[in-house]
This record gives sequence, C-alpha cells and structure tokens, in this order.
Amino acid sequence: MTGSAAHTEGPAGGATAGAGLGVGVGVGAGLKVGGGAEALRPDRLELGEGIRWTDRGIVLVDILAGRLLTAVGHPADPLRQLAQLPVPLGAVAPVADAPGTWIAAAGTGICLLEPDGSTRWLAQPDADAARPMRMNDATTDPFGRFWAGSMSYGADEGAGSLFLVDHDGTVTRVLDDITVPNGPAFTADGATMYLADSARGVIRRYPVDPATAELGPPEVFVTVDDGSPDGMVVDVEGALWVAVWGTGSVRRYLPDGRLDRTLGLPARQPAGVCLQEDLLHITTARVGLAEPGPYDGAVFTARVDVPGRLATAYRYDGSVPLPGERS
Repeated sequence: MTGSAAHTEGPAGGATAGAGLGVGVGVGAGLKVGGGAEALRPDRLELGEGIRWTDRGIVLVDILAGRLLTAVGHPADPLRQLAQLPVPLGAVAPVADAPGTWIAAAGTGICLLEPDGSTRWLAQPDADAARPMRMNDATTDPFGRFWAGSMSYGADEGAGSLFLVDHDGTVTRVLDDITVPNGPAFTADGATMYLADSARGVIRRYPVDPATAELGPPEVFVTVDDGSPDGMVVDVEGALWVAVWGTGSVRRYLPDGRLDRTLGLPARQPAGVCLQEDLLHITTARVGLAEPGPYDGAVFTARVDVPGRLATAYRYDGSVPLPGERS
C-alpha cells in the first residue's frame, strides 16, 4: 500500500523524532512538540508491523524481511533480532507454558517458532492458492486463540482470508473475500472483534461467541476516506487506536465510532500500534516510497491518557499432538 502524507494533529498533540521505544522507559527526551510521539532507535524498517506488548516484552516484525524483533536495553539501542524466516512474517504471539516458543502467521500459513530457531508448520492453507499469497497481521483473543489474516502479494480484490487457530492447533478459514486484512483487535471480554480491510478503507465490527469463537454478522464501524486503516489495538476504555497508512497519523475512535483524537507522525505510512500500559508504540514502513524521509520506517512512542492491556498468549490445550514436523 502507498498513500499521501497528510499530517494532522488533535488532542494528543504533534510528533517529533527524538526519544523512543524502551520497555519501562518514559517518553521524555528529545525535541517535543505538544507532547507527541518520538523515535530514537536507529532502525528503519521496510514494513514494520505486528507490534505487541507481551509477557516477554515488546515484539514486532519486519514483514517482508521475515524478521522477528524485540525492543530491549537503552531506548536508543537498535532493535534486537530474535529470529529470521525465509518467508514473510506477519505477526507472532507467545505460546503459553512454552518459554521461547512463538506462534506465527508466516509464509502461506501458521507455524510455531521454536527456541532453537526451527519451525513447525501447523497448516499452510494458502500454499496452493491461484495467486501468490502471504500472511499479514495476526493477534490472540482474550481466550488465547490466534487469529491471522492473509492477502495476495498484489493485494488482489477479495483474495484474502481470516484464519482461526483454536486451542487444539487446528487452523480454520473463518472469513474470505478480504483484500488486505489488518488487526484483528478484540475488546477485553472477547465478545467484539474489529477487523480492517485496509485496501477498502473500512473497519468492521463483529460479535464473537466467547465459547465457540463463532462470528456474528458484521457492521461497519469506521470508513476511512483519506488513507488505509492498518494495525489496531483496543485500550481499557474500549476505544480503538488505528494506524492509518498513507496519512502520517494514528487515530483513536470511541466505541460509538466517533473520532476522539489524532496523533500526527513525521512518517507517511504508520502500520502497527500497541499499548504498553500508557505508552503507545507505533511501527511505520518505507516500502513503496520512492524517496523515504528520515523517519519513514521508524518505531515511535507516545504517552497517552488511557492505558492498554498485556497481549494474551496463545493457549494450546494439549488434547491432541500438534501437527507438522520441525524444519
């Protein structure tokens, strides 16, 4: 995706490049305008997405490079690489009770990343698709199930899907006819799911049966006319933060769909967001830009008024052996 670089500001203030992402580190150094976002780490990612606050710290991916990264040390230190796959890596979640193991939306399906660097593929449902496909964004719901979207490399209309990885490791296609799925994001009770179809500029809201994960009929939550809604996260008040690709902004929408505030960035392609308590972390991208600016691809941090929650780990119930072989 590409887009224009509109720069807007709202109650959250402006954005600067100065200080940055560090677990437990306040946002206070560097040049600031209106208390906005800052970036200090030197990394400039091609397609930074999938950022999550987990019980293992902040993790994120550089999708097309297949890199899993973490933010550790001093907030000016480079991101540290945890793993690199030979296929695109959309997003991960920690696996509960399995230290060092991650479940990942990668390549054309879902795999486990083992501590020794090996992978175990649970399923590759898009491997034989009519057009080249890859996984995109993914997350866990509050009950520890893993949801992951796929898209074609060419962002072909309606080629993408949403998959559910249940507690027994089975992978099921639950939605199709999506062009570029991003999110999903869930409310704290797990009864509502937000899913963006970025290429169509729409975020839909689905009721979810907490016991079965069955999705009810969706409603249009927000339509974005000036960019593409990308990564999302829900805060403790139930508001939805959305990275809006092509606009240089991140926006907070209230549960009734009203725009509450806009945070401007000196980067044209915000792609992912997460909340680490009251720190909003934002990934951006350089991909597709003929002349990237100095902060395109940076990771930003801003302090916000309403905190978020720790991302849930994927919970495998162990009732059946996980499929797949290590590679």
